[in-house]
Amino acid sequence: MKNDGALILVTGATGYLGGRLVTKLVAEGHSVRVVVRSPQKLKDVPWADQVDLIEGDLQDRGTMHRACEGVETLYYLVHSMGSGKNFDVRESEIAVTVSEAAAEAGVSRIVYLGGLHPEGVTLSTHMRSRTQVGRILLDSGTPTIAYQAGVVIGSGSASFEMIRHLSDVLPVMPAPRWVLNRIEPIAVRDVIHYLVGALDLPPDLNRTFDLGSREVLTYAEMMNQYAEAAGLPRRRILALPVLTPRLAGHWVNLVTPIPRAMAMPLIESLQHDAITAENDIDAYLPLPEGGPTGYRRAVDLALGKMRGGEVETSWAGASQLDAAADPLPSDPQWAGHTVFTDLQTYSSSAPPEKLWSVVEGIGGENGWYSWPVGWAARGWMDKLAGGVGLRRGRRDARELLTGEALDFWRVEEIVRGERLRLRAEMKVPGRAWLEFSVDPDGSGSAYRQRAVFFPQGLSGRLYWLAVLPFHGFIFKSMARNIAKTAEAMP
Repeated sequence: MKNDGALILVTGATGYLGGRLVTKLVAEGHSVRVVVRSPQKLKDVPWADQVDLIEGDLQDRGTMHRACEGVETLYYLVHSMGSGKNFDVRESEIAVTVSEAAAEAGVSRIVYLGGLHPEGVTLSTHMRSRTQVGRILLDSGTPTIAYQAGVVIGSGSASFEMIRHLSDVLPVMPAPRWVLNRIEPIAVRDVIHYLVGALDLPPDLNRTFDLGSREVLTYAEMMNQYAEAAGLPRRRILALPVLTPRLAGHWVNLVTPIPRAMAMPLIESLQHDAITAENDIDAYLPLPEGGPTGYRRAVDLALGKMRGGEVETSWAGASQLDAAADPLPSDPQWAGHTVFTDLQTYSSSAPPEKLWSVVEGIGGENGWYSWPVGWAARGWMDKLAGGVGLRRGRRDARELLTGEALDFWRVEEIVRGERLRLRAEMKVPGRAWLEFSVDPDGSGSAYRQRAVFFPQGLSGRLYWLAVLPFHGFIFKSMARNIAKTAEAMP
């Protein structure tokens, strides 16, 4: 792999593959630039201070013109998961904006990752959109490598997590007929191998390449091989003709941590066989070290990473809310808005470092320190409404990073030892935050806990009034129990 100091631009750096690609490129000494809408999400990644960071939106032409200046290779690794009205139109518009900025800046190569699909069939809106984005980039005038891959297997991959949770939860599984479709999965390490390898492809090459493991399985076989690797009994899978993609999306949402908005496009992409039609990439790039990673080995690697707590990036890192809900407005800006708050304070004899360790360890297996049945019920209500629920858990039992998921919250800000702010990603008629702070207080600590809710319309106000009686003891007991837990620590 040559490293000539040429500047590389990565879009989608906060996503599952983008974050892993940047890690690899930085480790190899490449000069990397990233474009992100919310730089705070990258505050805690190890390479944050080793890349050139541009804040902005890919839809903004000015942002993209600045981002493309001096760039040799542009990685286009962004796409929605089929959420929102007219998302396919928006994705095409973004691709046009990015490709035009690349052409005007003289970018030498665009690298894109789309979906593997057969020819001559009616594709889902999600898959059709990804194919259209690839076509826009290929027709842009900038030489483009449009990889096409199927189900990506790796810790944190949404496709793998769906397999894992369905197999873990259901010994007997009613499933749509597509569980019998043929699929050629690919390990995430092999995807990264080919993405990085694109830097060495001939400069004028402009085409698609199919990527796969050279191992074809049915989705049912993939689930049972996972069960075997995880030490579970063989799963009995019943292929039913009545489960439409929409019904299957609701089903996956209920029994896995994956929200319906993400489950639906994943399921729709499985409606047809997804196997490689060619392996032409072999004529240009070497195979991954040791050859293509087989499905069972990819699963073993993914399970090993999860058991060790090492998940570099995850599907859960993708925000479930619109960007408008990203920042918590500062208090002076609340003037003129309706805002509801619940403030709890507690004077604890525990030193700040012990109290902080309890705060940073909140959620996941550690729970929320008040009325577990109530929190579980709220999680199930969220799942029934199509939300993420409580089962996303947390990446690490002790450490939180800015931008990562925590049950049905997201870490919006963390000032380690002082302040933690979580933004709600459960389904609520408004916008909600939960903030914790710890300050020294003599030989002990001052604990402050604040819930903030911006209601949306009448339904938002009624929602707050409905939950207000529960907040009275949930939040008060949470503050007390967090402080008492810290005081009881040796």
